[in-house]
Amino acid sequence: MDYKYMFNYAKLAQNIYKLLGVFLFCAVSTFAQNNISGVVTSETNVALRNVKIYNKSGNLLAETNNKGLYQFSTKEKQLKLLFYVEEYQLKEVEVTLTKDLVLNVRLYSFSEELSEIEIKAQRRKVFELKRLKDVEETAIFAGKKTEVVLVNQSTAALASNNARQLYSQVAGLNIFQNDDAGLQLNIGGRGLDPNRTSNFNTRQNGYDISADVLGYPESYYTPPAEALDEIQIVRGAASLQYGTQFGGLVNFIMKKPNPNKPLEIITRNTLGSNNLFTNFTSVGGTKGEFSYYGYYNYKQGEGFRPNSEFDSKNAFAHVGYEISDNTKLTAEITYLKYLAQQAGGLTDAMFSEDIFQSNRTRNWFEVNWLLYNFKLIHDFSKKSKLSVNFSGLDASRNTVGYRGNYKNSQSNPVSDLDIQDPRTGEYEIRDLIKGNFKNWSVEARFLSEYNLFNKENIFLIGTKYYKANNKSRQGAGSRGIDADFNFVPTNDYISSNFTLPNENVAVFGENIFKFSDKFSVTPGFRLEYINTQSEGIYTIINYDAAGNPLPNDDNEFEDNRTKERSFALFGLGASYKPTDNIEFYGNASQNYRSVTFSDIRTVSPTFIVDENIKDSKGYTTDFGIRGAYKKFFSYDISGFGLFYNDRIGIVLESNGQNKGDRLRTNIGDAFIYGVESLIDFNMIKILKIENTNYSFNIFNNFSFIDSEYTKSNKSGVEGNKVEFIPNINLKTGVRFGYKNFLSSLQYSYLSKQYTDATNSAADIGGVREGTIGEIPAYRVLDFSTSYKYKIFKLEAGVNNLLDEKYFTRRATGYPGPGIIPSAPRNWYVTLQFKI
Repeated sequence: MDYKYMFNYAKLAQNIYKLLGVFLFCAVSTFAQNNISGVVTSETNVALRNVKIYNKSGNLLAETNNKGLYQFSTKEKQLKLLFYVEEYQLKEVEVTLTKDLVLNVRLYSFSEELSEIEIKAQRRKVFELKRLKDVEETAIFAGKKTEVVLVNQSTAALASNNARQLYSQVAGLNIFQNDDAGLQLNIGGRGLDPNRTSNFNTRQNGYDISADVLGYPESYYTPPAEALDEIQIVRGAASLQYGTQFGGLVNFIMKKPNPNKPLEIITRNTLGSNNLFTNFTSVGGTKGEFSYYGYYNYKQGEGFRPNSEFDSKNAFAHVGYEISDNTKLTAEITYLKYLAQQAGGLTDAMFSEDIFQSNRTRNWFEVNWLLYNFKLIHDFSKKSKLSVNFSGLDASRNTVGYRGNYKNSQSNPVSDLDIQDPRTGEYEIRDLIKGNFKNWSVEARFLSEYNLFNKENIFLIGTKYYKANNKSRQGAGSRGIDADFNFVPTNDYISSNFTLPNENVAVFGENIFKFSDKFSVTPGFRLEYINTQSEGIYTIINYDAAGNPLPNDDNEFEDNRTKERSFALFGLGASYKPTDNIEFYGNASQNYRSVTFSDIRTVSPTFIVDENIKDSKGYTTDFGIRGAYKKFFSYDISGFGLFYNDRIGIVLESNGQNKGDRLRTNIGDAFIYGVESLIDFNMIKILKIENTNYSFNIFNNFSFIDSEYTKSNKSGVEGNKVEFIPNINLKTGVRFGYKNFLSSLQYSYLSKQYTDATNSAADIGGVREGTIGEIPAYRVLDFSTSYKYKIFKLEAGVNNLLDEKYFTRRATGYPGPGIIPSAPRNWYVTLQFKI
């Protein structure tokens, strides 16, 4: 499709939706409704802002403004309302409506005598209801597989962003566990490569944070868990509203300014194994129409292996201004700078011998990340709202190190020793890769409710423009040992220098059609225009058997490409809620994985890239049941199917000019399917324990996933299992509390998984040993606990309590190549105070 026609198509669709909305608003009258309004104040008669009012189904009905006022309309005659705001006791009110009602409410702050268990018990009445609702701000989630990590309810090791604990109640996630301090998040699922969460659309407060959403969707920055309120996860059906990725959406929601205090300070200091030290200090508050929140996070440590030191500095600032009750502006800026030494990978033999060893002393990794965002939210009425996000990124990622001998194709890039020349005392030249990312985007969303056939339906239309101008350069780094990210002149080393422009225009829409109060259907679409380009040169150096460069007058090549495409994606979701405590849901949405610029041109010692690599297409289906049973337990049990065509991966080429090479290419079509479940038992209710000083929960997060390559033109692939899929993925645990004491014990088990499409066994003794083969099954036990006393809170824990020796990753490039061991037994202690 010509993109010009695509733009006309997008404009036509947008105009049709606008006309439809106007027609519906004008032509259909509303049911008679009763209004409930009032003022919410504290015990000292001070108006409380941002108090959320929920009904018993967990739907957010209203929120107080800066004067404590709220108002909403309802057709219900009997209502049970929950009034909730942080640091105040939950208020439950039952009302019977025969006419409009003025309901003023007074909330009481938590006293120092109130225990942590009692506070959490009150919060749980709200957060038990917490799943992504059908509508959140200007987004629609009806009929989709959604999950929410409530970080402020977690007992995870927050200071180190321990993903295994933090995402313990998200079904089916596969996690690379090789980062001591959680500087990067590596999660996948359903057969998607976890590397830097690159198969999800990653956002912070609704805006993009990855290097390049389409051209290089890797996330080098991850917000610290200590700064997060919650993490929203939407599986593949997020492709219509948030981008085409097969994984879906991961949206980090930062903590909000305290709406009812002018100043709040929280400081957390953590000590841990391997000289880990972190400090997290945040300030926030609200004064009149202004609100603010900011933090500074510092991390340093030495890692559990030699050559693994790191130093990280992260700062964030949020400022909000309420122009009126209907209009709000916010501005945010995030800065991250960290430097980490990389210990490199291990072969299978080295891992069996000693997981603590490292033969890389000169490998370094550096990130500089600057994000900014401006957001406008305007409510035209109680039923229509607009949000506009303008965001940008100015960042760099640099890595330098020795990855084996490029001059000898039979050497092993993992076990090759990085040694000094005895004659000159010099080391080998290091491989240096530098990436610079400059991009910006504007995303606008309009959401409105309207009446059709006496039912309140919801309509969303949105558009996004994204522009990137990134650069990538690879070549010879210094022979030194320090973190030197400067190129050195040489004619005896592979090199490349590319400019990588990228442009994306999207128009998307969804509509919740309610056929009854219990059943709704949500169709949606996304129109995409993508223009991925690469402009630059690269050199190839050929060597003789002795490692000397062969004479070649023509070893520099231009590689200018433009990959322009337009397409439409469609999806359909459905939801049936026979009662307030149960929901049947289903969804089918198309997905699209664009070729990235690392797919187009990169040089690695472990694989080459197919010149004819192309985009991947497919779709995801989800269907399930979720809800709660009499507060005895909550559950979400679902099945899914993922159809992934032209999947990109690495395979050993058996034909053509690349015969014998490991090739990154389109492997074939894959079908991935499985069952995912989470059940959380409230043992206090089940055991009928009346003492409110106790809390006791048991959870079980289990998934069984299988897969098959259904079609491939590559030898030895068709009929194989898909990479990165453990058949069994289990996380189960116990959470116990008494008054101000809380603790949890979590057990994780993942069965074996393959790392390449040919399902290769480990290449013991071969030139690829360490980079290919299975990831064996592993099991990990984690313990954490906390105690609160007035303004102080003490947290402690032991991760990998049984000291399991395991790994979750075989890296083909940095931070390897080779096996990257996961951390052995380690401990942490955190002291927090809050004023």
